[in-house]
Amino acid sequence: MNKKKHKKTREGVRRGVHILPNLLTSGSLFGGFYAIVAAFSGDYLIAAAAIFIAIFLDGVDGKVARLTRTTSRFGVEYDSLSDLVAFGVAPAILVFTWALQPYGRLGWLAAFLYVACGALRLARFNVQADTVEPRSFRGLPIPMAAAVIAATVLLLHHLGETGDTKHLSFLILIYVLAFLMVSNIRYPSFKNLELLKRKPFNTLVAMTLTIVVVVAEPAIMLFIISFVYLLMGPVNVVRGWYWKRVAASSEKKTQPLTR
Repeated sequence: MNKKKHKKTREGVRRGVHILPNLLTSGSLFGGFYAIVAAFSGDYLIAAAAIFIAIFLDGVDGKVARLTRTTSRFGVEYDSLSDLVAFGVAPAILVFTWALQPYGRLGWLAAFLYVACGALRLARFNVQADTVEPRSFRGLPIPMAAAVIAATVLLLHHLGETGDTKHLSFLILIYVLAFLMVSNIRYPSFKNLELLKRKPFNTLVAMTLTIVVVVAEPAIMLFIISFVYLLMGPVNVVRGWYWKRVAASSEKKTQPLTR
């Protein structure tokens, strides 16, 4: 049985792979690798920008694969390996060289915890990919965790920070991101956002305005967008807990009194 399965896998690879989506995945991987090189060189602004380029390419490769019907198991595995480098290792090295290095052991342990939780998040997603609801993610997606780190670096650089001082907020942020990635908190998914289908006119206007605002002030707007998404999960949890309390309270009031 195992021999047949191994033979089938080898034959599948031998037949070839789909070029376009995997080439985009390679571009995302290159963006993450270049971010690592730039972070070690002290070019933190370039490193953060490279992470955002990797995020864009990572979002495009999946949509291209689905639109062209070229999804494959190879593509899924390659995408996960690329994500671990681009959105796990690269942001961890960026935040360590930018803000956590003065903390010594505590700093690099925090960076490692981020990478480990990111790897666990990807592994859990791959295992549960066929069983989870496509409209939501379980735990903070690792690309958005990387976006929060990169956007924070961009904002601080925009405000004049050079990265040569301790940033306690970064240390706390890394632990929060690591926890949210492996948590069971639900986050919205935009994988089923079909842009090729007809949409209301207001949708086009809103998307156009969003692009204009982001281009006008990229550092500020990317920070706001990433942190709004980061807070959506905990806010939904609190809102769900509140409405459950309200429903339970009204149910008690409607129950008849018994002696």
